[in-house]
Amino acid sequence: MSEPRVTLYSRPGCHLCDDARAVIERVCADLGEEYVEVSIDDDPQLQERFGEEIPVTFVDGRQHDFWRVDETRLRAALAL
Repeated sequence: MSEPRVTLYSRPGCHLCDDARAVIERVCADLGEEYVEVSIDDDPQLQERFGEEIPVTFVDGRQHDFWRVDETRLRAALAL
């Protein structure tokens, strides 16, 4: 199995993370893609890197969005 194309950096109790996860789950399910979620609270380097910009979404290893996930942009990125 290949690596998930989408990574969601989040933290527990984050309502924007919950919103982003819902969009990512829907888009990935529609397109047959996988995603992985990583809590920045488990890694001090991630906490320093992303701080209050969470949720942060990466597609194919590159930063795609932060704070909110635009469903149309995510679908377009995964269509490439």
